[in-house]
Amino acid sequence: MYKINRYNRWVEKAIEDEDLIKELKEMNAAQIDDAFRDELSFGTGGLRGIIGAGSNRMNIYTVARASQGLSNYLQNNDNPSVVIGYDSRMKSDTFAKAAAGVFASNGVRVYFWSELLPVSMVSFAVRYLHASAGVMITASHNPSQYNGYKVYGADGCQITTEAATKILSEIEKVDYFDVTINMAPFVEYIHDTVITSFLTEVKKQSVLFGDEINKDVNIVYSPLNGTGLKPVTRILRECGYANITVVEEQKQPDGSFPTCPYPNPEIRETMDLGIEYCRKTKADLFLATDPDCDRCGIAVKDGEDYRLLSGNEVGLLLLDYICSQRIKHKQMPEAPVFIKTIVTMDLAERIAEHYGVRTINVLTGFKYIGEQIGMLEEKGHESSYICGFEESYGYLTGSYVRDKDAVNAAFMISEMFAFYKTRGICLLDRLEQIWQEYGYCLTRLYSYEFGGSGGMARMQEIMAEFRRGVESIGGMAVEKVLDYSQGIDSLPKSDVLKYFLKENCSVVVRPSGTEPKLKLYISIMAKGSDEGRLKEELIVHDIENVICI
Repeated sequence: MYKINRYNRWVEKAIEDEDLIKELKEMNAAQIDDAFRDELSFGTGGLRGIIGAGSNRMNIYTVARASQGLSNYLQNNDNPSVVIGYDSRMKSDTFAKAAAGVFASNGVRVYFWSELLPVSMVSFAVRYLHASAGVMITASHNPSQYNGYKVYGADGCQITTEAATKILSEIEKVDYFDVTINMAPFVEYIHDTVITSFLTEVKKQSVLFGDEINKDVNIVYSPLNGTGLKPVTRILRECGYANITVVEEQKQPDGSFPTCPYPNPEIRETMDLGIEYCRKTKADLFLATDPDCDRCGIAVKDGEDYRLLSGNEVGLLLLDYICSQRIKHKQMPEAPVFIKTIVTMDLAERIAEHYGVRTINVLTGFKYIGEQIGMLEEKGHESSYICGFEESYGYLTGSYVRDKDAVNAAFMISEMFAFYKTRGICLLDRLEQIWQEYGYCLTRLYSYEFGGSGGMARMQEIMAEFRRGVESIGGMAVEKVLDYSQGIDSLPKSDVLKYFLKENCSVVVRPSGTEPKLKLYISIMAKGSDEGRLKEELIVHDIENVICI
């Protein structure tokens, strides 16, 4: 009855959006139940959900309500202000304007990007303009039917758990239909000089330090119908990488993502069209960025074909390249720091240690890497940070933003590629050298979907089963278990388990924070790929027995 009452109220009150009115009138009982069974959860990642009518959907009413709650929270600031950006997803510009209208109606100064741009530029603009907060309308790499509302604090980092809790408390006080939505608010458009300043900071991340390289690299690039086209091609061309072919079908912003319905560079099928372009143009390097341009995937020539590199592999290569160049040119800071997430390849720590770099491990999510950069800055050691990455294709080699940045990644990967190519070394050769020096490491990510109303409960049951005790996985004894739900190494409590196995292998199990999925991360040290795959099969078999798949 509660869901029906809520539905009837929406039918009566939701008059601002013709698409919502039509959808509401055509809903059947099952659709009503799904759209109104709950409210979109708000956390450190803001909001994320399927676009549509209802309290459990992304629409102008859920966006306006969240904006009103955030506006109330910001009233504690003197002269509060907010930066708003948006990506190419369906309704992104509409949601951005709705949010801007709510903030402006509450006396919050609005800095608005006049065109869609990467999420990292919102993080940058918050700090550059000394704003109180930032909002990015994006669902990152999710399928086309999704959108989201990401919130940044005054430090340019995604909001903390404490801030998210306070904002949620304010949101919960707000009625969906008591919010003034002014779709034509007064806003201050962000000047192009901010974009130029952002790109200048990215260029400063170069570690060539005078080394000569041949920049005539044949590059194919795809923005996957997202926000990366202008900033990525601009910075590459301004830095001398002029031989760029853009994948035409994925060039312009398009929230339906017609050739890549799941616009995530981690997925092979998403990269297929770009690789076809590589074959036709005989390209050296393929770069692809996701819709909000914070993840970057690559492929390189491998004989007569092309090979995709994983986020871990690219991260290892970048870490090694940056460290070796800084050491070579005596540009390594005192007490250098590298930051990675706990699900990122453990081998990265060996590389960092080899170069005298301290590793900081953080929870899954680049916001925790950004948080650590901020902590270094507070202590006056911001320059100690040399780079950070996560296995899900997120990289950052400077402290100018507090989130992963695919503009930076595309620039640094191109520089690294050209550096080695000039010296007759391909990235695959350099990766093989790393395996020989530090040991071969295989990493894999498995995702198990648990949708529907009982999905969350089922994932919690599975995590409880793991916590009851596991003595061995894949025939290898469990030597140590880290349960991050207890709070470890001063990190926030999180529903994550990490098993350290014999033979320098590890397994991480955690529920996703943005999707109804249980994620399994495997890191395997082995004598070679054959042994690595065998260990992988045994590990997955044991894990799936617990999950009952």
